Amino acid sequence: MFNKILIANRGEIAVRIIRAVRELGVGTVAIYSTADRDALHVHLADEAICVGPARSTESYLNMNNILSAAVATGAQAIHPGFGFLSENSKFARLCEEMNIKFIGPSAKVMDMMGDKINARAEMIKAGVPVTPGSEGEVHTTDEAVKIAEEIGYPIMLKASAGGGGKGIRKVNNVEELVPAFEAAQAEAQAAFGNGAMFIERMIFPARHIEVQILGDSQGNVIHLGERDCSLQRNNQKVLEESPSVAIGHTLRNEITAAAVKAAQHVSYENAGTIEFLLDESSGKFYFMEMNTRVQVEHPVTEFVSGVDIVKEQIRVANGNELSVKQEDVTFSGHAIECRINAENPKFNFAPSPGKITNLFLPSGGVGLRVDSAMYSGYSIPPYYDSMIAKVIVHGENRFEALMKMQRALLEFDVEGVITNVDFQLELISDPHVVAGDYDTSFLGNVFLPEYQKED
Repeated sequence: MFNKILIANRGEIAVRIIRAVRELGVGTVAIYSTADRDALHVHLADEAICVGPARSTESYLNMNNILSAAVATGAQAIHPGFGFLSENSKFARLCEEMNIKFIGPSAKVMDMMGDKINARAEMIKAGVPVTPGSEGEVHTTDEAVKIAEEIGYPIMLKASAGGGGKGIRKVNNVEELVPAFEAAQAEAQAAFGNGAMFIERMIFPARHIEVQILGDSQGNVIHLGERDCSLQRNNQKVLEESPSVAIGHTLRNEITAAAVKAAQHVSYENAGTIEFLLDESSGKFYFMEMNTRVQVEHPVTEFVSGVDIVKEQIRVANGNELSVKQEDVTFSGHAIECRINAENPKFNFAPSPGKITNLFLPSGGVGLRVDSAMYSGYSIPPYYDSMIAKVIVHGENRFEALMKMQRALLEFDVEGVITNVDFQLELISDPHVVAGDYDTSFLGNVFLPEYQKED
C-alpha cells in the first residue's frame, strides 16, 4: 500500500478522502490556497502545503505547483476528488511521467470518455444505446441548423469537452437555435478552452439515471447499482437517491448490464459513473456521458451497497483487485442525499459566502451521515463552489429515508450565511417528490415557480 497520498482538492471531498486514507493507515498531504489556510482539510491532514493564491487557476488548477508539492512531501499518489483536475488527462499524464500514481483511470481512457463525441462513438461500438445526434464536432451555426433539421426538435446543445452544466442549452425550434448555439459555444470556450459542440435529440420528459461502476487492473468490472439524479436546476443536481423508484427489476438489470459493458469496452480502471437518460413512456434508456471520477453523490451508493468507494479507488490504484465481486454486492434499503449550499434560493440562488458564527449539524440514529468541511468560526471564501455540506440518510425503505431526511434538515442550523436548507426541506416534503413522481423538468417547471410565489 502507498505510504503517503496527496489530496488535490478542498472542501468536503478533501475531508472525505483524508478520512478514508487515514483509515487505511496511509499518510495524508493536503494542499491549499491562501484563501483556505484555515480550512478543515488543512487541519486534518498529516501535512499541508500552500500551492498558490485564492484563484483556482493559480492554486487548485496549478499542475506544476501541485506536482511539486507531491515531490516535496514524498507523496506516492494523488487523489483528485471531483472537479478541478479530476478529469484532466494532461494532469494524469504528468503524474504518470513523474511516477506518481493518479488515483483514477488512465489518461488514455479519460480522453476517450471525457470527450462527449469520442465517448458517444465508443458506446456505439460497445452496443450501448445512444440518442440520435451529430456524428462529430459541430463548429458553426450553419452546421447546427442542418443537423437539427435531420434529427428533429427539441434538441440539446452540449459542449464536447467539460461538464458541470456548462455549455448546455435546450432548443425547441429553429428560431432559438442560433442565439442558443452562440451562447453555449462562448460559455464552453470560456470554461474549457474548447468551443466544439455536439447536438443530440432531447429525450423529454426523462429521468437522469446513473450507474456506479468500479474496475481494476485485472479486468474485473462491477456495478454498485443506480442513482436517480433527476432533481436538477440548470443542469445541476440538487438531490439524489438510490435506488430509483422509476426502475423495476428487469430494467435495472438491463441498465446496469449496459454500464458494465460500457466500462469493459474501454478497459476501465478505478471508480466511474455511466449516465443515462430514461424515457419512462417507452422504457428505453440512452447513454449520455461518463464521469471518470468519484461523484458528489457517491455516498448514497455507499449506503445501499455497503462498499466504500473511495477506499476501493485507493486499493485499485495500488494494483489490488477489487475487494468485492459482483455476486458479493447486495443492496439494502434506500438512501437520499441533499446538497447544502451557501446560497440564497429566494434571490436566484446567489452565493452567500461569509463567516459561520454558529453551527449545528444533524446527528444521532442509524443511517445518517453529514459530509462537510464547515466548523463554527470558519469563513466560507467567495472563490469556489458554494456547496458546504451533504446530508445523506439511509432507511429500510424510501418512506423511512424521506422522514429521516426531513428530521435531519429540521435539525440543521447554520448562522452567519444564508443556505438552501429550507429550500431542500420544502423539496423533500413536496407531494410529487414524496410520491417519486418527478423527472428532469420537475424542479424548474413545477417546483420552483410555486416556491418563488411564496415570496
